Formats: sequence, C-alpha cells, structure tokens
Amino acid sequence: MSVEDDKQARHKARQQKVKEQVDARVAAAQEEKGLLLIITGNGKGKSTSGFGTVARAVGHDKKAAVAQFIKGTWANGERNLLEKLGVEFHVMATGFTWETQNKAADTEAAQIVWQECKRLLTDESIDVVLFDELTYMVSYGYIDLDEVVEALNNRPKMQSVIITGRGAHRTLIEMADTVSEVKNVKHAFESGVKALQGVDW
Repeated sequence: MSVEDDKQARHKARQQKVKEQVDARVAAAQEEKGLLLIITGNGKGKSTSGFGTVARAVGHDKKAAVAQFIKGTWANGERNLLEKLGVEFHVMATGFTWETQNKAADTEAAQIVWQECKRLLTDESIDVVLFDELTYMVSYGYIDLDEVVEALNNRPKMQSVIITGRGAHRTLIEMADTVSEVKNVKHAFESGVKALQGVDW
C-alpha cells in the first residue's frame, strides 16, 4: 500500500467513526417539542442570529412573530423584509432606555409589548417567536421574570421561542434548551466607524 493509500485509508476510518457517533446521537434524539433558545453575550450578532432563525422558519412555510424591545425607533431592515412575508411585529418604539431616561414611560411601553408577547405564547398557530432584547426588560424590572417563566412554560408544545440580549437571567439560561453566548472580539464602532445600513441595522 502506498503512503497516499495509507493516508486515505486512515482518513476513511476516522470519518467512519465520526459518522457512527453522529448517527447514534441522531437516533437517540427522539423527543419532539418546540425549543427555547437564548442568544446572549456582549458581542454583535444576537438579534441577527434570532432574525436568521425567523427567516429560516418562514422559508419552511412556518408562521413566525417578532416582539422588539429597546431598538424600536430605528429603521429595521429585517422588519422591512419579514412583514412582507406575513411575520407579525410588535415594537416597543421608545428606542434605547438611556435616551428616554424615563423609567415609568419605558415600563409602560415594555408592558404594552409584553401583553402582545403573552398572547403570542398562547397561539398554537405560531411556530416561532422572537423576543428581541427581552433580557434587558427583565434585568431592568420592566417585565417580571416569574411572569416570563410562567408564560414560556405554558406555551404550545411545538412553539419555539428565541430570546436575545445581553445578561440573560440565570433562570432563563437554566430553562433554555439551547444557549449561545456571542463574544465581542472587535467592533468597528469602537474604532470610530459609523454604523452601516444593511449591515449593522
């Protein structure tokens, strides 16, 4: 056997072992249910990832809905696209909390959107729900953690929920099926580069 043939045989054996392990894990994953996904951390891309999942769902003819906290006054490319495809949006529309500096007004605005969120979490026709930046609302006390937990636990079995935002509460992390942490390595804004339409927002 040539050296090249030997390399190929060893590569094939390694890949066969990997395939067997993957196949076994796929065979063992038999439970069917909607997922709770948390996308947190200090890096850029949490909302983008959440919207990517919504787009994937819509691409599979699933029904999706979005509730946005914090970023409501910005133009939103994802909303511009997804509303045309039938995705329901509910937006807090007060912008960043450090701009309003009015806790009572922010709490009221958050609660208006949260009431819609609770309705979405009872609607069996909705397959995927994105709660963009919900973590802040819990951290700031605008929305009660226990109320969020109860609504999530009582949602339809096959409904998946994505929650994005920094500093996700440990209770939400513990109850989630999948948790991703986005790490900040480098950001253009820190170098004085202006946010770019179509890429940053």
